Amino acid sequence: MRTIAVLNQKGGVGKTTTVANIAAALASAGSKVVVIDLDPQAHLTIHLGAEPESIEAGVYKVLTQSAKFEDEILFIRPNLWLLPANINLVGAESELVSVVGRETILREAVKSVEDKFDYLIIDCPPSLGLLTLNALAAVEEVLIPLQPHFLDLQGFGKLLQTIELVNKRINPNLKVNGILLCMFDSRASLPNEVKADIEQFLANARDTNCAWARAQVFPCIIRRNIKLAEAPSYGKTIFEYERDCHGAEDYRRAAEFIHNQIKPNANTTESSKTKEKCPIKIVELASTNSQNTATETVTADPGTGGKESDTQLDRV
Repeated sequence: MRTIAVLNQKGGVGKTTTVANIAAALASAGSKVVVIDLDPQAHLTIHLGAEPESIEAGVYKVLTQSAKFEDEILFIRPNLWLLPANINLVGAESELVSVVGRETILREAVKSVEDKFDYLIIDCPPSLGLLTLNALAAVEEVLIPLQPHFLDLQGFGKLLQTIELVNKRINPNLKVNGILLCMFDSRASLPNEVKADIEQFLANARDTNCAWARAQVFPCIIRRNIKLAEAPSYGKTIFEYERDCHGAEDYRRAAEFIHNQIKPNANTTESSKTKEKCPIKIVELASTNSQNTATETVTADPGTGGKESDTQLDRV
């Protein structure tokens, strides 16, 4: 199972949109995908058509009450499951402050399903606190959505420092997989300049041991598209809302790129299998009852079918 955290401490850069639509694209291609909403605002939960107010447990119960991961996920689309969030998640950090091993609770929880899914993708909150730390401890790959603006670059360096610290202290398998440029306007000069700066920065790290030594800017960009902003209000992915728009095309390409990447830390056999994967073909995703739990389905054979980084991390 490939585990990916979609992370940027800056809000409004496209994290939730990226998780929802890449997960939907991978699921439509036949991969079994589970997504985790770690943001107390529950935007991913809403985007996928679930109602946070009607959710009694979800990720909050997994983190604070040791609930089983497979008992709390919802089956929301064919091949797509969700561990939802609600406002209760706001209190999780304070409730866990005295818990030993609080940084790795999520990592222990997902172990029970690691042979049942092809992808686990986490929508991280726009902060670098304990919730984000749990996400980074539980995954091997980090995908950073980035708006190509000057101020976004300032936070980018701080984010990489946090990932490097987690890599050294908690999760040695953690690597930055790639940078996905969102809300990209190719007509302006600034986005292209920012892209060139990031590519040069990553190129300079190629022969080092840092966590982003193998990272790359995705060759596919996410263009500005109003349909991407409208889709969440209907509880739909972009492929359900307007499958022929630029946003759908861009996220299909991003999902295909991820699907054909070599998994970090993979052995030679796994790498060769990854290279043989076929391009993704988006098919119609029929919505299902978002409140159905996925316990029985998940246990089937997978072959069938706020800045707080320094303070928080220094306590690790």
